[in-house]
Amino acid sequence: MAITTAGISFGQNKIQYPETKKGETVDVYFDTKVSDPYRWLEDDKSAETGAWVKAENEVTYGYLDKIPFREELKKRMEKLWNYEKIGAPSKEGKFTYYSKNNGLQNQSVIYRKDQSGKEEIFLDPNTFSKDGTTSLGGLDFSKDGNKAAYSISEGGSDWRKVIIIDAVSKKVLEDTLVDVKFSGISWLGNEGFYYSSYDKPKGSELSAKTDQHKLYFHKLGTSQKEDKVIFGADQKRRYVGGYVTEDNHYLVITAANSTYGNELYIKDLKTPDSPIITIVDNFNSDNNIIENEGSKLFIQTDYNAPNGRVVSVDFSNPKQENWKDFIKETENVLSPSTGGGYFFANYTKDAVSLVLQYDYSGKLVREIKLPAVGTAGGFGAKKEEKILYYSFTNYTTPGTIFSFEPKSGKSEVYQKPKVDFKSEDYESKQVFYTSKDGTKVPMIITYKKGTKLDGKNPTILYGYGGFNISLTPAFSISNAVWMENGGVYAVANLRGGGEYGKKWHDAGTKLQKQNVFDDFIAAAEYLIAQKYTSSDYLAIRGGSNGGLLVGATMTQRPDLMKVALPAVGVMDMLRYHTFTAGAGWAYDYGTAQDNKEMFEYLKGYSPVQNVKSGTKYPATMVTTGDHDDRVVPAHSFKFAAELQDKQAGENPVLIRIDVKAGHGAGKSVAATIQENVDIQAFTLYNMGFKALPKK
Repeated sequence: MAITTAGISFGQNKIQYPETKKGETVDVYFDTKVSDPYRWLEDDKSAETGAWVKAENEVTYGYLDKIPFREELKKRMEKLWNYEKIGAPSKEGKFTYYSKNNGLQNQSVIYRKDQSGKEEIFLDPNTFSKDGTTSLGGLDFSKDGNKAAYSISEGGSDWRKVIIIDAVSKKVLEDTLVDVKFSGISWLGNEGFYYSSYDKPKGSELSAKTDQHKLYFHKLGTSQKEDKVIFGADQKRRYVGGYVTEDNHYLVITAANSTYGNELYIKDLKTPDSPIITIVDNFNSDNNIIENEGSKLFIQTDYNAPNGRVVSVDFSNPKQENWKDFIKETENVLSPSTGGGYFFANYTKDAVSLVLQYDYSGKLVREIKLPAVGTAGGFGAKKEEKILYYSFTNYTTPGTIFSFEPKSGKSEVYQKPKVDFKSEDYESKQVFYTSKDGTKVPMIITYKKGTKLDGKNPTILYGYGGFNISLTPAFSISNAVWMENGGVYAVANLRGGGEYGKKWHDAGTKLQKQNVFDDFIAAAEYLIAQKYTSSDYLAIRGGSNGGLLVGATMTQRPDLMKVALPAVGVMDMLRYHTFTAGAGWAYDYGTAQDNKEMFEYLKGYSPVQNVKSGTKYPATMVTTGDHDDRVVPAHSFKFAAELQDKQAGENPVLIRIDVKAGHGAGKSVAATIQENVDIQAFTLYNMGFKALPKK
């Protein structure tokens, strides 16, 4: 393969891209031939792919380096980011643990205080690697708090290592567990813990398919080779999880083949050699045991309740026909938690939080008054705790932690960050716009007070629209910098998400996936019609499933926006299910193998297959990580190659590939800041700004 030297002429934005060779690969689906010329880029282990990544990054950074205000933007981003962030505390054994970041540390540090209030560092992930690319994945304590197991991710990979320590002395107790993936750590008393993983795949661990998940038990003092498979050896499932109830009475097992719908099992841990009992034997609903009181189980479910409810049932006869409503379904979507001897029903109402407190008899105690309209999270703790903690945020309010006494209902600020941002100068407005088929879709638009609606405001429209995930208001430093520079930030709550429950989710799946793109296009058209912006000043942004959203929208309506920012996107809809855990996304997408109709539907919107020669595409910066084993970077590689080959206009098409980075979790602060700076600099520059807009 020939790699050309990047030649950049900024006068006309002419860029000489690396030459990307075309192969002869052709696949046949239901008698239809589909060429895949960039199939070779799927091989993440090849020297050719590595050379292509290096050459593309040289072009991209050569372009970004010449943007005159990029450094000024970075200085402001760092200044705003540089404030102390403290997490909610939790008691384990004789210590109180919490996370803290002094501002620009790459990874937050875990601290603890003893009963006298003396503070010390417990775990510092910044020491895990020299370059900040190894992060803390999870931390869980034994029942007495004297032992702990924590997982680490290297280079952003979903594969984890688990390290077991004496929590008091912080000394490592035994050999590190390896090859753990998509797993929690749930202790059984003080003797060991449950975790989940796949057999290590043949070929590349970053792209090879993984589809048989197993639940293991690790007994302290034994080697990982001796770990017993508890579930998943005989029944093949893509996702298996196990957790122990707080009283150590039951092991709860969930098993699923897709990202929606799970079987539910339970095992009595007090009775030796007790069987695993089936509660739910199908994948038609989401089910999760959130609490028990003796043999009485409390289950969060959307079975016969698309917006969710909590039911109770006795362990002796736990089948669905015996379930009784404990917290009934309402018109709002439920996400419950427990702590301090109470249940907390956290509802999403038009994409913002409403929280109700219940006692164990199911009686409503109170509505918890939140400080403003926004997103509340937390309200989880052990049963005996007298004080709980919750966080609150919205698009203009940095995340603040509140302490809460469940008995009295008293709530007060526990930790309010000191951010150099004047929240009072900004406002958020929720609107409901009409999509193509007449559906009303909510969108929250945030901007500086007094912004003129003259169609000339640089605007980022963000969306996701999938996997039952709700986009609720949250503060972001990078968005704050964007708005300081006169930008408008809009978030559309598209179908496919979870904002209005299962019906809203299903309306954006499989053969209805186009609804999601239509909702996003309608959001852009609304912002333009209401003069918040115009096509010359509009950027669309999204990551993962949201990267697919941006890819599909820009190929269907390249005229609609000036800039497109697809991040870690699912771009090849004909092959997504052949990589890592991709087959588990079939509930949302369907697969090209399902039937001819599904194949043709996927081919009709799949970004890689819908880049057309002779089309003027918007200025595009694709972003991904070379260690992304959730949505493998080949998706982004192939999409960028197609765009560079077929772009007819003068707008640049770049791909920015983070090295030693994954899907996003655990990314260092320095890398996160630089990525956001580059995205905003690229966006503003391509909207015609030669300097940062006036504040």
